[in-house]
Amino acid sequence: MKRFKQAALLSAFIVIIGMLAACGSDDSANGESSSGEGSTVSGPITIDGSSTVFPIMEALTYQYQKEHPETSPTVNSSGTGGGFKKATRGEIDLSNASREIKPEEKAIAEENGVRLEPLEIAKDGISVVVSQQNDFVKNLTVEQLRQIFLESSDAKKWSDINPEWPDKTIKIFSPGHDSGTFDYFNEVILEEKPLKEGENTTLSEDDNVLVRGIANDPYAIGFFGYAYYAENKDKLKVLGIDNGEGEPVKPTNETIQSGKYTPLSRPLYTYVNVESLKTKPQVLDFVKFTLKNAGEAAKQVGYVALPEERYQEQLEQVKKWASEE
Repeated sequence: MKRFKQAALLSAFIVIIGMLAACGSDDSANGESSSGEGSTVSGPITIDGSSTVFPIMEALTYQYQKEHPETSPTVNSSGTGGGFKKATRGEIDLSNASREIKPEEKAIAEENGVRLEPLEIAKDGISVVVSQQNDFVKNLTVEQLRQIFLESSDAKKWSDINPEWPDKTIKIFSPGHDSGTFDYFNEVILEEKPLKEGENTTLSEDDNVLVRGIANDPYAIGFFGYAYYAENKDKLKVLGIDNGEGEPVKPTNETIQSGKYTPLSRPLYTYVNVESLKTKPQVLDFVKFTLKNAGEAAKQVGYVALPEERYQEQLEQVKKWASEE
């Protein structure tokens, strides 16, 4: 398995592995299936997609392979859109996503005879952040976010947003166009209008590139999943967002779970190829393992776990998909 990609999340990853090892799957101490049927599983499991979901899935695949050494799960991070491109062609078993599949993506899958079904594994709050060196911004309204990020906006300096702020150029750091985080921000904040691009904007599918760029520039601003802020609180400052109700709200486990952190709270998914569930026992077993352990992994990384009954409901649904004729 490839080396744990997110160096900034290494300490959390180690903690997660310890927690998952303690929980384990039901009967996996001797490589037995997570289904509890006593059989062993083997073979490849291919996963790609969202960089936001990546830390959860990387921890889960690592622990799963330790408990099931005859399997070879691999997880990559090409972005939500990149994952769906492969998934709709039937090239991978699971496609991690930080947004729902688009109608056009679903249509391509259907044309190719591929059935993809969503499994919600955690909740996230897209975090708008600046450097700890930034001592002038604490909160922003949704309208101010549009002024900063929209291509159609004339605002180029912080003083254009608020005359009391520095007469310094705003440096934007954003996930790339293949990112579900970009798509979600574009939908709920920019209302599907173009993002500012050019010499003062950096786009990257690697959230750690965004973290470093923002942390090192007091006049930078950007956004990404909550876990990346949570692991870099010593370098980043998260901003409260006022959605028009007059009360800025910062992302926390409580505000994300309750929906108070709006409009930037969102679900995180993995989309499963149903044919893989039916024909590859190791994929079915891994999906069961994921639903039994995703909540703990999500909490340890910095995301928000779902209610336990939600995981159980989805586990029952997976069993039905796998048994369909």
